[in-house]
Amino acid sequence: MANHVYKLVEIVGTSTSGTDDAIRNAIETAAKTIRRIDWFEVLETRGHVADGKIDHYQVTLKVGFRVED
Repeated sequence: MANHVYKLVEIVGTSTSGTDDAIRNAIETAAKTIRRIDWFEVLETRGHVADGKIDHYQVTLKVGFRVED
């Protein structure tokens, strides 16, 4: 395994379906502008409640991507 240098950014994904979809939305959208994403870590999970029901989910992620040589 080669030595790599990573940069970290935090992103927030949302979904009305659930936390898994919020994570997927965040990663897939970030991957359109950030190359070489190698990993993510879920930092926070929260949601919005409206009229006593879950309206949407929010997931804060730390994303690591390799810095190019």
